[in-house]
Amino acid sequence: MIQRHTFDFLKELVENNNREWFLANKERYDAARENVIEFTADWLKLMHKVDPNIDEALDPKKCVMRIYRDIRFSKNKTPYKNNFGISIPTRGHKLGGAEYYLQIAPGNSFIAGGYWMPEAPHLKAIRQEIDYNAHDLKKIVDDSEFINLFGEFRKQDQLKNVPREYTVDNENIELLKLKSFVAFHYLKKDELSKENAAAAVAAICSKIQPLNVFLNNAIA
Repeated sequence: MIQRHTFDFLKELVENNNREWFLANKERYDAARENVIEFTADWLKLMHKVDPNIDEALDPKKCVMRIYRDIRFSKNKTPYKNNFGISIPTRGHKLGGAEYYLQIAPGNSFIAGGYWMPEAPHLKAIRQEIDYNAHDLKKIVDDSEFINLFGEFRKQDQLKNVPREYTVDNENIELLKLKSFVAFHYLKKDELSKENAAAAVAAICSKIQPLNVFLNNAIA
């Protein structure tokens, strides 16, 4: 489970996002990160059963993303993220396909899966798979349990215009116009603070797994 001290650290970091405060609270950061790594290890043990495509050799430490922000090209110059992010890829050790992503942040924790903003070749391949096998995707995203957990899949960021390879009268045009293919579910602090939190998150991921399989098959 995610400990209270981890949420407390992140809450105070939001209010004191500067190098001086961070260095003065480095021990608290280290303790919070260790808590997140331990949670990730527990989550990974369960996720290997949920999705056989997850590499059993994944290192929990490497799944926890850096808290340091790249501010070189950003107007926001705060040096640290106000969350812990955990990324579990489904194609070996690297990203570039469907994944599971958990964000831990006071008031903004969530579990997500799918493929966010695919690069052009992958986006083209996914659209082609939708065009050929839309029934398989719709069976996943139009399932009542999927909708209850993640909402309407089609209500994500879409192109304003129809992709050049398709026509406006295509029956699956709302899916073909998507820029990302993500299932997203908010989590309350209490849900992550329970003893069975890793199991609860893994259970939600089990509903995302068919989507990840569809997407990875498209870009295989």
